[in-house]
Amino acid sequence: MSLFKDTDHPNIIELRNVSQSYDGGKTFIIQNMDFLVEDKPAQGQFVVILGASGCGKSTILRYIADLQKPTSGQVLIHDKPLGASKRVSMVFQQYSSMPWLTVLDNVALPLKFQNIPETERRDRAMEMLQLMGLEGHENKYAQYPTLSGGQLQRVAIARSLMANPEILLMDEPFGALDINTRLQMQDLLAKIWLKFHPTVIFITHDITEAVYLGDDIYMMKKAPSRIVEHVHVDLPFVRDKDTKRMPHFIELVQEVEDRMMRVTGV
Repeated sequence: MSLFKDTDHPNIIELRNVSQSYDGGKTFIIQNMDFLVEDKPAQGQFVVILGASGCGKSTILRYIADLQKPTSGQVLIHDKPLGASKRVSMVFQQYSSMPWLTVLDNVALPLKFQNIPETERRDRAMEMLQLMGLEGHENKYAQYPTLSGGQLQRVAIARSLMANPEILLMDEPFGALDINTRLQMQDLLAKIWLKFHPTVIFITHDITEAVYLGDDIYMMKKAPSRIVEHVHVDLPFVRDKDTKRMPHFIELVQEVEDRMMRVTGV
């Protein structure tokens, strides 16, 4: 997986010569950006994007989710323009569950839109809730403080996987959580990735989190932005808290930090 095709794997996500301007082309937030994620069947990939605030990281995810159109350029899923393939869901930092629906109904909602019969979608949603550690909460309303912040993010991740288990977009999903909950959610996400093998595009400002979760880390420079640095995370495929104590893990965190300082001009 790279900015450009370098294996025989099929493409899953491609941004081709993408630019974004909000003032008619006088200034650009993103300019002439190419980005390619190749599919790895039965394995998936975990791609992390780092960059300073305002460089366009979240915009990239909104392109892929078809929530925003670039000023110019193309966004392709499986080599097809958006709209010609399954919709891609997105997990935000802000809680995005529908508070007037129960946890079970929130998670089953994508299947309802796919016209899956009610009994089947509820059974499948319950299986997902069990995996997420939410069994026993299925009849609660998905709102704070009925559920904790970590539980609400579990609901959002479950709903996204029900909508499209192939691609998972995550925009600083753990940024609002306390440190203990954040660490638990990192481990849960790693477990989900190993089970479903999705292609994950993950945005964070936490370099340690990026190295712990990611296969590849990409760094975006300030506007007019594009990707300018790449670090491949050559750690064991299966990771746990002991991974963070490995000398090579610590070296990678320092390497990414040093590169980020160059990218942001600190």
